[in-house]
Amino acid sequence: MSVPSNASVPSAQPPDSAEATCGHAHTDAHTHAHSHARQPRVMLIHALPESPAPAHAAFAAHWPAARVFNLMDDSLAVDRQAAGALAPAITDRIVALARYAAASGGDADPTGGILFTCSAFGAAIDAAKRAVAIPVLRPNEAAFEAALARGDRLAVMVSFEPSLAGLLDELGSMADTRGRRVSVQGHCVAGALAALQAGDGAKHDRLVAAAVAELREVDAVILGQFSLARAREASAALSGVPILTTPESAVRRLRQCCEDAGVPHIFAPADGAGAAVTASRPDGG
Repeated sequence: MSVPSNASVPSAQPPDSAEATCGHAHTDAHTHAHSHARQPRVMLIHALPESPAPAHAAFAAHWPAARVFNLMDDSLAVDRQAAGALAPAITDRIVALARYAAASGGDADPTGGILFTCSAFGAAIDAAKRAVAIPVLRPNEAAFEAALARGDRLAVMVSFEPSLAGLLDELGSMADTRGRRVSVQGHCVAGALAALQAGDGAKHDRLVAAAVAELREVDAVILGQFSLARAREASAALSGVPILTTPESAVRRLRQCCEDAGVPHIFAPADGAGAAVTASRPDGG
């Protein structure tokens, strides 16, 4: 498989200073292996250029020991939007990226887990989970579990419209497996993604916060894309309900999955599930 031409892999983080002062000598090979044991290799797979920054910020805050690498194919978002649905060809590409990411370190430096950061490819990511033998996370599943713990009246905010229907279905599926009936408001914040892509992050945050401020009778709000995480503080300032972001929840969950002997407890919706959600999209998003 060929890697996307704009795939990027940052340098590994420097070794923990505690490793250098552990009190006994190591061979290079021993030090290398021990460092990897302390610093798991994690692959992020992105479809939007706006996703890596909030993902890396969440790792810095909640799993700083992880060595985080990136695969970017921003044509996926373009093709997903043009197709209007999750076409089999796109699913094949998602699975191929997962297989590439899982094998990228080889036997010497095996990948410990994969996190997808774009919320428009849910069913394709489920196929990727079945295709590799390491933890694979959807970007939003952990945040949804946290939201369900908050109550039954929820709101999901997106700025990339193709993400919304799949997220509502996924949240409904999760509620259904728990015997819960939840009411979900789904909103696509018009103009927010365009503002962010034009370099106007402040406008993006204002638009998202204003949309959140208009919500009524909700127990929690999920900012359903990684790129929306930057608007949490502005949104919280205008709202009295919990604001959940996907990067922080996902990083915490992936860390736990990798620490649990590489056996993830990850929700994969069953076909046709999701009837427990009553979805409303007053803005047409």
